[in-house]
Amino acid sequence: MKGVFVTGTDTDCGKTAICLGLMVSLQRQGLNVLGMKPVASGCERVAAGLRNEDALRLQAQGSSYVDYDLVCPYSFEPPIAPHIAAGRAGVEIELAVIRNRAHRLAARADFLVVEGVGGWRVPLGPALSVRDLPLDLGLPVILVVGLKLGCINHSLLTAESILASGNRLAGWVANQIEPDMMAREDNLATLAALLGVPCLGVVPWLASPDSNQVADRLTLAPLPEPQAAKISGSASPS
Repeated sequence: MKGVFVTGTDTDCGKTAICLGLMVSLQRQGLNVLGMKPVASGCERVAAGLRNEDALRLQAQGSSYVDYDLVCPYSFEPPIAPHIAAGRAGVEIELAVIRNRAHRLAARADFLVVEGVGGWRVPLGPALSVRDLPLDLGLPVILVVGLKLGCINHSLLTAESILASGNRLAGWVANQIEPDMMAREDNLATLAALLGVPCLGVVPWLASPDSNQVADRLTLAPLPEPQAAKISGSASPS
């Protein structure tokens, strides 16, 4: 399938906002784009079942209508780690189910944007974690860096783990989540020098992120091919 998997340096780094902006940017290029959030916790119970706000936004941004259960096959009510929520619900998150739904979506689109849950190493079960999803789906990874104090360490650790797990890192997007971040430009320069893959955009602090505003700040024409990146100062993954 053709698409990307979007992960982040942490929870609340702005993955959904970047995914929506990415979808808009690709749609501006004339592509039929669909979004997917395979696993979501923190869902609201409505008449139709459990619904996650981020997954609903991805569904609404899609170039065509698709059922919610395709967009988000695993929805859990409590806003806790997904493997804990799944355990309490008596549900096993299965890679085969996610793969099936992703391929069904990909068959209806030119490009699929898949959003992870939490950070890169979030467990989904005893032997499954977020890092297994893009590898199984054959999708390159885009890393959303939440610009705040500590983001350099979080970014380098995440990028190293992405590469060490055999996944492909296509690029990163800086998303400012602290309105008055100190040394912002210095942090950006350090990240650009050390991450070793293209920066696909820098999104400033936006009190109410709008997908078109985010898309305006992304540089995806066309999306860079995944590279055999090496984090500066670290050994290549074996």
